Formats: sequence, C-alpha cells, structure tokens
Amino acid sequence: MPNLIALSDYKVAEGIQSTKDDARLDLLINSVSQLVKTYCGNSIVDFYSTAIDGTFNNKKLETLSINWASNIVQLTESPIVTVHSVVEREDLSSSYTTLVENTDYYVDYSTDSIYRVMSNGTAKNWANGPGAVKVEYNAGYSTCPQDLRLAVFDLVTYYHKDEHKARQTIAGASIQNQSSSSQRNNVAFPDHIKRVLDLYKTF
Repeated sequence: MPNLIALSDYKVAEGIQSTKDDARLDLLINSVSQLVKTYCGNSIVDFYSTAIDGTFNNKKLETLSINWASNIVQLTESPIVTVHSVVEREDLSSSYTTLVENTDYYVDYSTDSIYRVMSNGTAKNWANGPGAVKVEYNAGYSTCPQDLRLAVFDLVTYYHKDEHKARQTIAGASIQNQSSSSQRNNVAFPDHIKRVLDLYKTF
C-alpha cells in the first residue's frame, strides 16, 4: 500500500541534501505511514480511485455485522468517493441480495454513512446478523492532505531524531527530552502532531 509521503518530499521539507540517511528514512516513512493509518483507523490513500476507462481500482470490500435495529451503517474509510455495490442477507443460510442505490439504500457522502430505505425514502432497518451487509466502495484522498503531510513529516523527524525517548546518552552526555505530550510523564505523540492526526481519526 502507498506511503503517505515520499522520501524526496520529506528531504525538501527538512532541507536535507545528503543521501547518507536515505535507507533509514525510507524505513521510517514506511513505518510512520502505517502508524498514522492505524492510529486514524483510516487508510487515507489506499482505497482512493477514480474511473479510468470505466474501471475503479483498489476497491475496499467491507463486511458489516449488524447486531441491533438500525437503518444506518458507518463505513470505516473516509471520505467516500464511490459506492459500487451493497448486498444484504437475512440470515446465515440465505444468499446475498444486491440492493439498488436510491431505491433500497441512500449514501450520505458527508458522513460516510449508508441508510437502508424503502423506495419512498422511509427508513428501513438493515438485516441483523454476522456479515449481514457487504459494501464495496472507494474512499480516501488521491494524495495525502497537506495538513496531514505536515504531521507525517514531523512524526518522521520525531522518530529519526529519537525524540520519543525520554532519556538519551550521546558521547557520554545525557539528554533529557521534555515530555512532548500534555499527559503527565508520558512521551507520546507530540501535541502539535496529535492535534492534526485526530482530525482524520475515524473512531
């Protein structure tokens, strides 16, 4: 899956011309990209796609278990680009039935939700049970949003310079990093990075 930033962009942003740390930075960019996706609960760029010759790539197939009476399901990836199919089954022994957009369901692109409805728009509950609903869709961004890129740049630097370590010893000298989080005695994501990451957190 694609990284959120490229090594070349990181080096330009940080004013780095040397190539001596490229291998380490490449590894950190890969790890930090996955860390941000995991923390946010959103792949950001992995499942984005627009039609090329009528074909969408990198579709996300999400299986939803419905355990209560509800006519709304919330998708994990955001923002929704296109919903390709929605299928539903009444119980484990039943086959899935393909639903029709704006007849059987309505997509709310502003909240990344899908509403189960009747043809007149009246709410109807989704079928209950494990794997009751499957949705195939594309969501996310064509490239990492600019504000999030800034947070990823800072997070790569944070790990590259070992700022996450509370105490470091270099050439016999001891360095005490100030806590970068407002949580007392906790060197976690720095506050200025966490604030941006939380804007893209989906749960």
